[in-house]
Amino acid sequence: MRTNVRELLANDISLIADYWLKSDHNYLASLGVDVSKLPERKDLVNMLETQLMLPKVEKQNYALIWEVDGKDVGHSNINLIKYGKSANMHLHIWNTDIRRKGIGLALLQKSLPFYFNNFDLEVLDCSPYAENDAPNKTLKKIGFTFVKKHRTIPGSLNFEQEVNHWEIRKKDFERLTIKC
Repeated sequence: MRTNVRELLANDISLIADYWLKSDHNYLASLGVDVSKLPERKDLVNMLETQLMLPKVEKQNYALIWEVDGKDVGHSNINLIKYGKSANMHLHIWNTDIRRKGIGLALLQKSLPFYFNNFDLEVLDCSPYAENDAPNKTLKKIGFTFVKKHRTIPGSLNFEQEVNHWEIRKKDFERLTIKC
């Protein structure tokens, strides 16, 4: 499978909205999502359109589209962005046929340079639902450091849950880039 990562374009926004608003509720719950907190489509689209137009130093959210064999299959994004310092990353594979097949590792590996280089990050965090094995295994394999497991409401769309907090620092990202 040939993987590619690219920045979000305006015509991709409907794909992300569809993912959030049309996905099976049991699947979303397995990610730690409280479906009652999902925004209206117009609000989600408006937020993404607004963020797309902002200069990088002002962005609160930045998204990448994941492709496999020329087809859009998912996205990754960062939020809680503190330009030059830190951001929080999220990973989402839309296509059910390729989930849990290891493709996320290649896509994440190609995503990291966008985040570190475009936002001059010192550290990138990711806190997936502790019961969601796929992202936790992927983060460990790629070289993120496990920081702690704790109970929280990790984001505006989540219910209270146990999360595994992972991070990768710039020096570790640079070392990873050299090995690739």
